[in-house]
Amino acid sequence: MSSTEVIKEQSVSKGKIELNSLIFELVADGLLLEEDKNRIFVSQRKIGHNSRHPVEQVAAHELTDQQNPDHHLDQNRICQWLAEKAEQPYYHIDPLKIAVREIAEVMSYAFAERHKILAVEVTENEVVIASAEPFVSTWEADLKHVLRKNIKRVVAAPGDIQRYTVEFYALAKSVISAVGETGANSNVTNFEQLLELGNLKSPDANDQHVVNIVDWLLQYAFSQRASDIHIEPRREQGNVRFRIDGVLHMVYQLPAQVMTAVTSRLKILGRMNVAEKRHPQDGRLKTKSPKGKEIELRLSTLPTAFGEKMVMRIFDPEVLLKGFHELGLADQDYERWHDMTSRPNGIVLVTGPTGSGKTTTLYSTLKQLATSEVNVSTIEDPIEMVEPSFNQMQVQSNIDLNFADGVRALLRQDPDIIMVGEIRDLETAEMAIQAALTGHLVLSTLHTNDAPSAITRMLELGVPSYLIKATVLGVMAQRLVRTLCPSCKTQNTIDQDTWDALTKPWRSKIPTHSCQPVGCLECRDTGYKGRSGLYEVMPLSNDVKKLISPQCDINELRQQALKEGMQTLRLSGAKKIASGQTTVEEVLRVTPVVQD
Repeated sequence: MSSTEVIKEQSVSKGKIELNSLIFELVADGLLLEEDKNRIFVSQRKIGHNSRHPVEQVAAHELTDQQNPDHHLDQNRICQWLAEKAEQPYYHIDPLKIAVREIAEVMSYAFAERHKILAVEVTENEVVIASAEPFVSTWEADLKHVLRKNIKRVVAAPGDIQRYTVEFYALAKSVISAVGETGANSNVTNFEQLLELGNLKSPDANDQHVVNIVDWLLQYAFSQRASDIHIEPRREQGNVRFRIDGVLHMVYQLPAQVMTAVTSRLKILGRMNVAEKRHPQDGRLKTKSPKGKEIELRLSTLPTAFGEKMVMRIFDPEVLLKGFHELGLADQDYERWHDMTSRPNGIVLVTGPTGSGKTTTLYSTLKQLATSEVNVSTIEDPIEMVEPSFNQMQVQSNIDLNFADGVRALLRQDPDIIMVGEIRDLETAEMAIQAALTGHLVLSTLHTNDAPSAITRMLELGVPSYLIKATVLGVMAQRLVRTLCPSCKTQNTIDQDTWDALTKPWRSKIPTHSCQPVGCLECRDTGYKGRSGLYEVMPLSNDVKKLISPQCDINELRQQALKEGMQTLRLSGAKKIASGQTTVEEVLRVTPVVQD
């Protein structure tokens, strides 16, 4: 009798896969070495009885997959192999793609827990059931009889089934309990009735079920690497979406009453006015990730037709405070940036649209500059993250404390380095210039497409050209591109025209190959995992300063900067394409067109 038959016979007769037969079969199929088998047996004898699934026990040893030596033999790989044996599809449970409320209605938690199964997809005529026991079918007939639908079997990792069974049913129970007997309000027909939604019997913000939903929401966002959480009210069902690597993903839908209670709970945690729902508000809260790290969130509410919309921006200290090489700065760009920020006085500008990583760059720079010998002070709107080595002040429009007033006050605080969150008007620009002229290093941001445009923007604000020449040390424009998943990216080729468009006006040799996204378990089938920066660093040399005048031509500025070695954002992206870090589509998506 072959080892495959051993697995099937034992699975049918004993109702589950046995560890011994699983290990022998993995060795027979060339996924494990003979010495790996012996190592597992020795380890198991020391441990004794183990209640975990055999797949989990083998995966816990982190042995090399002999058919793919670059990867460990983890639960997903073993289950892929098991799925082939059982002639069933393999299924990776992605919580971002699961309709939690629907799958929780398929069967009771007790039934799912007893048989170690989980519904993962529900359609009109079929239910997809995930199991880590592909040869066990004792539960199928009962479930099919109750559901009156076809059942499609898939194989999934036992650890995922166990984890998400608990999470999904707990969440569904909390939502159902929070709704209680109020039901969904489906009779709203006009705007006046919408305004009264908050007076319907909504669950209390401090109700334990609402607390559980909020806790799940935050922990889930942290585990999914989300940068923002969007809570968006609608007529009957509100949407919860996460922004991951710059792209929004639908996560869950909550009944309108529960959405209101969740928003209220978050407003309480963020020390906001819960009773005020007509005006936008800002707040912040501090919590911990599943790994115990302290994480700050910035909260913002906005009144809409169906209630308050809330966006929470997540600030992970490990993301905001990085080394320059971790940010993606090339050696030449790093040297230029380091030279500009090492000067004792002057203005250094960072430009780019919202979400381009300007805050991360400034915080990382200030963190390195903030030694015990210098006084670093910031004026921000709002304070993105509290950093002990800075003296931070927040703009407060309600008491007429703006950027200009903040800089004016900071100048009386004996600062060495000042960070101004954003130069928005002439008054703020004049105060930044005054600070630079009186011997301070000033770092600030502008919203422009590229580095040369920062100079013309300053002129448009009304700053005299001679003051720009005297104070501005340089400008760095930046963008963020998604980086390819290292586990699944594959090689492809680039045509010459596309490469020339990316690298002009530089003449750069086309790479022999580049990479393209595929999609795998590691990146949740997106093909991308994480983001990296593209940079355009323009120091203001004497030759560049000669071109700055009230009638300054931005193209002349750009051409002179290019002659002196400035690399455009697209050229920076092209280098990352050539090194296999990202794709042409990503670079074209985030970078402006280079003018001839």
